[in-house]
Amino acid sequence: MDKSVPLSASPVAVASPEWKSMVEHWSDKEIELIASRIKAVAHPLRLAMVCLLGDRELTVNEICQAIGTTQPNVSQHLSLLHDQHLLTSRKEANRVYYSIGDQRLGEIIGMLQGIYCA
Repeated sequence: MDKSVPLSASPVAVASPEWKSMVEHWSDKEIELIASRIKAVAHPLRLAMVCLLGDRELTVNEICQAIGTTQPNVSQHLSLLHDQHLLTSRKEANRVYYSIGDQRLGEIIGMLQGIYCA
């Protein structure tokens, strides 16, 4: 049974005048930047990491245990998210703690979950 929302029911299927106005003011560079950041979160493992971090910070090892994959794999994906400025990190002794760089990302993920997972 497919629970996906049909495109016609999607809030962006019919662009509102506000949406069109906003997009007209974006430069090609801004559109490319936004698309690359969305693409970074679109990978299932990276999306799981962003959801896991939520409003807290975790070490690489804590993320490995929660996600159930290896440290090199987690580190590679965290690095990509960090390079896209979606995560922040801080080092304490020999541990690196990661957190969401902008809490609006968590809000976006929550909205997507509400639309597509309800």
